[in-house]
Amino acid sequence: MRHMITMVLAAGLPVAAFAQDAVIRIEAKRGAAQANETAAGWRQKFDDVVTFPLNGGWIGIALGPLSPEEAEARLDELRAAGEVPADSFVAEPGKNVELIPVAATPSDETGPARDNEAAATDLENLQVNPVIVGEQSDNEPEPVAEPPVAAPGTYIRLQSLRTQAEGEEALTQWRENFPGAGLWHLPGGWYGVALGPLEEETALAWLAAFKQADLMPGDAFTSEAAEMGEAVTPGEAPDLPAPGEPQEMPPMDEVQKALRWAGLYEGGIDGKAGPQTRAAISAEIIGQRFSPDPGTAMRNLMERRAEWRDEMGLTVLEDAHTGLSLTAPMDKLQFDRTERALSIYAPKNDSGAALILFSQPGGQQELLDLSGLVTALGWVPRPKRVIEKGHVLLTGKNTDHHGRAEGWVRDGRAEGFVLIWPANDPENQTRLAAEMSDSLARNARAQDELPDVSETDGAASDDITEQP
Repeated sequence: MRHMITMVLAAGLPVAAFAQDAVIRIEAKRGAAQANETAAGWRQKFDDVVTFPLNGGWIGIALGPLSPEEAEARLDELRAAGEVPADSFVAEPGKNVELIPVAATPSDETGPARDNEAAATDLENLQVNPVIVGEQSDNEPEPVAEPPVAAPGTYIRLQSLRTQAEGEEALTQWRENFPGAGLWHLPGGWYGVALGPLEEETALAWLAAFKQADLMPGDAFTSEAAEMGEAVTPGEAPDLPAPGEPQEMPPMDEVQKALRWAGLYEGGIDGKAGPQTRAAISAEIIGQRFSPDPGTAMRNLMERRAEWRDEMGLTVLEDAHTGLSLTAPMDKLQFDRTERALSIYAPKNDSGAALILFSQPGGQQELLDLSGLVTALGWVPRPKRVIEKGHVLLTGKNTDHHGRAEGWVRDGRAEGFVLIWPANDPENQTRLAAEMSDSLARNARAQDELPDVSETDGAASDDITEQP
């Protein structure tokens, strides 16, 4: 029967770890008693077991010291033979860290086998020199907790840092966009900010989507749990759905309208997937995180837009005075009057909404004159103006309402709309303005284009008329 071996830590001076030294880190324990007992067990198997202090009262147990190259080669051999844990890794403790060798003092192996009582006595006589001196109860050892390890799955590695302080600072910044991100002490001594765990397919799909949106660096990658080391600040699994079957992208002009409704796109509705459109698609994917697949995400957006249109009671308004038609929330509007080139719809049931349509013969100057009238009447408070050839856009707000006026020169006429909406509902104001801008069209001839019937019936035309 193999004799029991009494283990003691080397009584000599500790070995100073130089910058080029490396060790094969195999375990970590908290507290000297637990660390020494575990190290003694490893010393029965390996001759070069060392211990060294880690942060937070933890003690590392390792093999070494070795050169980094020797450590990597030996670790590969030990892993292949199954002689060390699968998550063992090469670390460089640093030049100021003391490596404490663990020495063995074998008992006489040639004598008769001892009984269980003698073996128990050997265990009681186990002596170790503490690696870290601290206040600790002689009778009650400090509670020991295993280092947190990564849950099974795939992790998205966001950034690697050299020190824990740098890692914690980076984690704070990453959590602005990814609240569930965590910080890990990686094999090799570095610190990594990561997101996970996820299924591998899900992690890869969202990694590509986040890179496309410039929300993650181009060198971000995925790692399996065994490559993550120990959790310093554990994160939470992100709520990112699996990609599912890719869906066909809807017609691009409809996609652009939906993106404009969502406030993500300000370009023209031209049906072309240009840089602005692609950026808006990425913004929708990242903002909603419904699916990393563009086709699926756009179909979901269009469904949300359709539901909103039903909730808002949108219908097509055909205005006889201006000859214009557009999509409008007629549940909140009612016809009031016409004045020259204007057709005015007032609030219905104290909705706080109003709509003015305008159309008159002319070009750029007439369009500018109408925008001046809009400003003078206070429909768009303190307006921000965007003036282009054939197009004018005014936006502004006060404590009472949001105002938006948009006009075009089309077929020899200056025409457009003004939307007034309550100040406490900016999201719907933005969405309604997009709907109106996209849907405004000439439906019929304007009143000033029709034959003047006043001469035939003897009636004089008025400046203000009722809407038919």
